[in-house]
Amino acid sequence: MPEPRLLIRCGTVVTLDPGIGQLESAEILVEGDAIAAIGTELGVSDAEVIEAPRSIAIPGFVDTHRHTWQAVIRGIAADWVHGHYMTGIHNGLSQHFQPEDTYTGNLLGTLEALNSGITTLVDWSHNLATPDHADAAVQALLDSGSRAVFAHGGGAPQWRDPPSMVPHPNDARRVRDTYFAGDDQLVTMAMALRGPQFTTKQVSLDDFGLARDLALRITVHVGDGEWGRSRPIEWCRDNDLLGADITYVHCNTLDDDELAMMADSGGSASVAAPLELSMGHGYPATGRLLAVGIRPSLSIDVCTMVGGDMFSAMRATLMDDRARRHHLAAEQGRTVETLTPSTLDALEFATIEGARATGLGDRIGTLTPGKKADIVLVSTDDPGMFPVNNPVGTLVYAGHPGVVDTVLVGGQVVKRAGKLVGHDMTALRARAEASRDRLFERTRLDPTVGDAHPGGDWFPSAMQVRVE
Repeated sequence: MPEPRLLIRCGTVVTLDPGIGQLESAEILVEGDAIAAIGTELGVSDAEVIEAPRSIAIPGFVDTHRHTWQAVIRGIAADWVHGHYMTGIHNGLSQHFQPEDTYTGNLLGTLEALNSGITTLVDWSHNLATPDHADAAVQALLDSGSRAVFAHGGGAPQWRDPPSMVPHPNDARRVRDTYFAGDDQLVTMAMALRGPQFTTKQVSLDDFGLARDLALRITVHVGDGEWGRSRPIEWCRDNDLLGADITYVHCNTLDDDELAMMADSGGSASVAAPLELSMGHGYPATGRLLAVGIRPSLSIDVCTMVGGDMFSAMRATLMDDRARRHHLAAEQGRTVETLTPSTLDALEFATIEGARATGLGDRIGTLTPGKKADIVLVSTDDPGMFPVNNPVGTLVYAGHPGVVDTVLVGGQVVKRAGKLVGHDMTALRARAEASRDRLFERTRLDPTVGDAHPGGDWFPSAMQVRVE
């Protein structure tokens, strides 16, 4: 039986493939789960057609670091510093999640991402207190229809009161064997490690060893505020742990020579500018990473504080780095003559570099024949989007989830005409609200958490930094 064919007729196609470039009034042919052809007149007559003459087609965004399970308590940390988060979430709410809460949070968070054009999500899943929690988290990703990387990150026992002496759960072996025997699935696996600033040194050695033994890519927190000033990259280098299989998350308070160590080892980076600027991780490392040759990927981190869309992340990344370049120039008595990074850089950070950081650069990240058909159609019918004089600039500076009209993952339409496909959002909302209510009811019976409650006026005590 021949594979289904889908022809997308677009106003503008921003392929991000240097061999194809940007095309006007172009077509994208999808066969099965892959892009078969891109051109101006493909002459295809035997395919289902999506007419999108006023849309901009782009590769799906890639979010390289999101604690997806927290979606049911979104916004609770909007005015918290990092220490509040460590206490309120890791020493508080997280330990009261049951597997069904983890499932609901992961499903809601992944659909939130899909709705905004994020077709690949690294689920940095660090609330896996039991095997049942891990199973629930994975099942939600499978049920979502998204491309995802399940990054196994332990649970509340591993994150409580750093530096932790509790090793990464060995249940990661079972999860690998049960769900991820192959690495070519829609949902794949990685290891989300705490980093040596959050554990004893022996625990970090054991955690890295487990990841390498399972032949999994590693994503690790480093340089995250005061916790990140202990020169974790130097320690990893001295213990022969650095490698091209690692994505370093945050990097804000790493020293420049440590960034160079990362670059020399072939590692990648994930910048979460909206969260980092708000919660106290330090200024985003974007410009310093670029200076050593690392083009960063982008991530959302926690929707308990910030919004979950990539448009906001691109803008925050650009605005922060551009502002600091202007400030430096002013201090030196000169003006900036060329704005960098560019809006094209920001779009590439959110797509190509995300694909590379997840080890999926050969499958996604550009609109290229042969790659998977992870495609986003952004409508320009919104009055903030037309007339389109600079497609990339408009996407980055004016885009938002409301203009994401159609989303494909592996050739499957998961959002059409502005609505997610195949999910009952009314039922999911009721499920998420019930999960949230149960969580806060459980905390009322836990004297260690304090007066945890929704509403925006709960501030847990702020954990103090202790670096071993």
